[in-house]
Amino acid sequence: MQTDYTSNPIGIFDSGIGGLTVARAVAECLPEENLIYFGDTAHLPYGDKSTTSIQAYSIKICNFLLTQNCKVILIACNSASAAAYELVKEYVGSKATVISVIEPTIQYIEQYHQQHHIGLIGTKQTVNSNVYKKKIDQLNQNITLQSLATPLLVPMIEENFFSKTIQQEIISEYLSHQSLEAIDALILGCTHYPLIKEEIKQYYQTHKKTVQIIDSSERVAQTLKKTLEDKKITNINNQTTAKTGFRNFYVSDYTQSFEESAKIFFGQQIHLALYPLWD
Repeated sequence: MQTDYTSNPIGIFDSGIGGLTVARAVAECLPEENLIYFGDTAHLPYGDKSTTSIQAYSIKICNFLLTQNCKVILIACNSASAAAYELVKEYVGSKATVISVIEPTIQYIEQYHQQHHIGLIGTKQTVNSNVYKKKIDQLNQNITLQSLATPLLVPMIEENFFSKTIQQEIISEYLSHQSLEAIDALILGCTHYPLIKEEIKQYYQTHKKTVQIIDSSERVAQTLKKTLEDKKITNINNQTTAKTGFRNFYVSDYTQSFEESAKIFFGQQIHLALYPLWD
């Protein structure tokens, strides 16, 4: 019975395809695990939605993932983590372990950035929720958080708008903002942002600033690995046979551009299956 349960998949969901950066990090860190990804492309972006709407979407997606017998539900979306994490945990109960994309980053900051000035860039929903500030203040480690909503970055990335001149201008405009002055580290508070991590690093190198870039997708993958080990629910079947787990990808709305962008986010060609949860 225990062996059968360990082979159950890890469910990952996001408002769209941005969370595929988290799925990619998980697949690289835990290749033996079976993964089911759900992108709510019918309602993206969550960053502009109300808390009530995001909570409703999250619960419906969790229902789907629970029907797939997921042993873990990973909220790979900062906006959904900020708005619905506690509700999802309560709703799912003992049926699955719930992990948000925010908690692992907070734990990392607590361990490595005491008494530092931390910057945060993310969607309006994530920044305005103050979820990062509340959790960092609770650490009582004399850590200062300086946040900035960066709404142009998501459409720029999703539209594959990688014209170097315009991209650099937008990134520079945001990172040079007074809200992000004199920071020691910068949280990439959106699952899209790992795709421009190198450009962000380049900005700080050009301006001769030493700022650590905190990629939440990497932190989440490591936390997930430890959680599976602690709960003894790693996929024993695939570990012993050195098999790679299956990867299934679903979206609530489909366009060809989603399929093309998914390849960029996940790092390889994948097939998106349409699974509309709403009429």
